[in-house]
Amino acid sequence: MAPANAETTAPKLDAEATIKRNPHPDFKGVEFSRPDFNTSNTWHFTKTPKPDWKPGDGPNDASGLQKKHREIDPYAEGRPATHNYKLLISGIVPRPIGFVSTISGDGKSTNLAPFSYFNLISHDPPLFILGFSGGYDRPKDTLSNLLATKECVLNIISEQYIEAANFASINCPPGISEWPFSGLHPAKSSVVKPDRVQEAVFSIEAKLVETREWESRAVPGKKTGVLGIVEGVRFWVREDAIDEEGVLIDPKVLKPISRLGGITFGRVTEGFELLRPVYNDVMKDEEAKKLAKPKADGQLE
Repeated sequence: MAPANAETTAPKLDAEATIKRNPHPDFKGVEFSRPDFNTSNTWHFTKTPKPDWKPGDGPNDASGLQKKHREIDPYAEGRPATHNYKLLISGIVPRPIGFVSTISGDGKSTNLAPFSYFNLISHDPPLFILGFSGGYDRPKDTLSNLLATKECVLNIISEQYIEAANFASINCPPGISEWPFSGLHPAKSSVVKPDRVQEAVFSIEAKLVETREWESRAVPGKKTGVLGIVEGVRFWVREDAIDEEGVLIDPKVLKPISRLGGITFGRVTEGFELLRPVYNDVMKDEEAKKLAKPKADGQLE
């Protein structure tokens, strides 16, 4: 897999040059031509795309059924791994960003880095995954620190500090901390040694459960990635963002940012609610009853 984050080491610099994330020769010029960030566009609920949808109705827009699909073999001869990287990060969207704080084994060096290979996989116990590019033989600073201390802090990135969080992806030399470059403020954790980000509305102190190394399909023997599983041991939520029971985080306060393809990020400013269907309730409708048919042999679940 291609890099999930932007961190230190020479191999990383070479990989970045190959990936060519920035599609604009003059990024600032392109950015200047765009509309201003709309601070008035805040979180709100809308109706669903089709409130009168009924069981069996299928897609809201059937025009896509007339369009052809292209089959792509990720291991096709001559297809670079970077093509798969760009395809996947533009198609598996939006992706949450793991903003990870770690400290070196000797306690002398701190690291702060954003990861777009990050997600929640379990609530009991609270488990999260992080994807690292490269193998154990050339680990990024975050992975080195995580393997040495078995601890980290996961911080959820919000609109309020997205530029600072992004700047933490700077390719600092080993031993140089990203914290001062970001301008963000460290806050003491309760159970683990790495600091959490004070600006983060939601942070998770975590301990390493296990890691697994991956090998390239295109170049046998080459180690291309490491999966890290960490367990949340403490949650930190800003008081104005959490309900009284400590159950729900308010999206109006969290203002989460997601990763899209390339160097593109996304805001969350609106949402809608959909009830999960209950089979016995659905079967009370005569038309819906007609849809209850046995699975054909080989039909996917």
